[in-house]
Amino acid sequence: MKKLIALGLAACMTFSLAGCSGSAGKETEAASAAETTAETSTEAETSAKATADAETSIDKLTVTYVTSPLNVPTIIEKDQGIFEKELGVPVEYAELTSGADQTQALASGDVQVLYAVGATSVILSAANGADIKVLNMYSRSPKAFCMYSKDETLTTPESLKGKTIAGPTGTNLHELLVSYLAQAGMTLDDVNYVNMTIPDAKAGLDGGSVDVALLAGATAYNAEQQGYNLVADGEGLISALIAVATTQKFYDEHPDVIKKLNAAQEEIASYMADNQEATMETVAATLDLDVDAVKEMYGFYDFSTEITDADKEGFQNTADFMYESGMIENELDVNTLFIQ
Repeated sequence: MKKLIALGLAACMTFSLAGCSGSAGKETEAASAAETTAETSTEAETSAKATADAETSIDKLTVTYVTSPLNVPTIIEKDQGIFEKELGVPVEYAELTSGADQTQALASGDVQVLYAVGATSVILSAANGADIKVLNMYSRSPKAFCMYSKDETLTTPESLKGKTIAGPTGTNLHELLVSYLAQAGMTLDDVNYVNMTIPDAKAGLDGGSVDVALLAGATAYNAEQQGYNLVADGEGLISALIAVATTQKFYDEHPDVIKKLNAAQEEIASYMADNQEATMETVAATLDLDVDAVKEMYGFYDFSTEITDADKEGFQNTADFMYESGMIENELDVNTLFIQ
């Protein structure tokens, strides 16, 4: 009897051990499976990142870098490295301040994106047969474009007759002067117009060789601080449109890059909105201005990237001005300037 009980206990212990062994095996298998799943998940994430990086269809991107007159998004983008972070490829900056140089670099392929180019430059390039398209808007700032003089009697278009007026041809400032003179039925033939860069025009005004200087941004602000006479600004006269442009060819061949650029511009706008004080300080440091000066000028700008009907109307008005001024040979329908 004792022998039977002993055999029974042994059997029970055997089944019990077998049960524990099975349970432990299942736990080990489960742990192993979980570990494998985790490894697979990590590999999948790494693979997904590699795939995302591979989706950038270019090895590098070259964009224009123009900080004047107060190109806040440009300054913030470079300072924060937003394009490079979003694209995952190196970004190079071409410091081309002339609209003609910008559009020529785009046409040659040396630059893929014009990040802040004037409407007049876009129109002139397109009118000459170049492949150039407006990707989105950069800014609108008519009050930032001004005409200054030391002579306080220069307050009307008529008072400018015969005066020496200096500024950059084919720009918003050039359009401002023509529009201002037109209010009195006058043209550039009624003044002594000299094609000069903004800094040279300001130097000419300071030195007395120029009666009126066409100025913008920090240079205009400095003229105001010196007590110079504001003849007029662009409000009510020009739209002062600045755009972001590329070619139809680049747009068609690299949709992934375009998508990432759009996302990057949204990030730039968010940074500017969420970090206003830091933005003002960064811009002030870049342009060697007081923060208060940047804050005052910043209010003149609308940096919304959306293309509105008013923007298209402004482009058309500028194209008409350029045609009537003889800057382009044929009338231009500006709807052809936008990505279709």
